[in-house]
Amino acid sequence: MLLLPEGRRHLFRTPFGTLYPEIDQVIPLLRDATVYTVGDVVTYHLIQKGIVPAIAIIDGHTMRIPCNRSPAVYRRRRSAWNPPGTLTEELMDALECAVADPGVLIFVEGEEDLAVIPLVLSAPEGAVILYGQPGEGVVLCRVTEAAKEQARILLSYFVEDTKGARQA
Repeated sequence: MLLLPEGRRHLFRTPFGTLYPEIDQVIPLLRDATVYTVGDVVTYHLIQKGIVPAIAIIDGHTMRIPCNRSPAVYRRRRSAWNPPGTLTEELMDALECAVADPGVLIFVEGEEDLAVIPLVLSAPEGAVILYGQPGEGVVLCRVTEAAKEQARILLSYFVEDTKGARQA
C-alpha cells in the first residue's frame, strides 16, 4: 500500500487539470471522449445530464458526509478497499481491470480522492477524467502523455506502508 505523507499532501490541493465552476461548462468538452469520473457528486450530476461514464469511482461520501447518490445505471459493480491518504494495490488493480473492460462502477471502501492519479496512468490517451473540487467546481483532466508524466511525479511522493496493509 502506498501512503501519502502528511508533509506532501499540500502538493495535491492544486487541480490536476482545468477547473470549471459548473458541470454544464464541461459537457461540450466531452464529445467523442471516453469519460471516467471520480467522486459521488460529479458522477451523479454527469448521469443527470445524460452522460454515463465508462467508469465511475465513488465512496458513498461527499466531503466526508454520507451521500446516497449511488448510480443505478451500472450492471457491473466492483469494490476496492482504499483507506484515506493511500493508494492500495486493490484499488489500482480495480482501475486497471475497469479500463480494460469499461462499464463498471467501482465502490471504494474508504476514500476515492487519490484515485485520479493511478487512473490517469491506466487510462488511454484522449480519455477524460472528471472529479469534484469541493466548494469550487469540477476538474477536467484530459489524459495525455504530459498528464501521465505528472501522475508519475505525483505518485513518486508516496511511500510504501506495510503497517497499514489490510489483514486477511
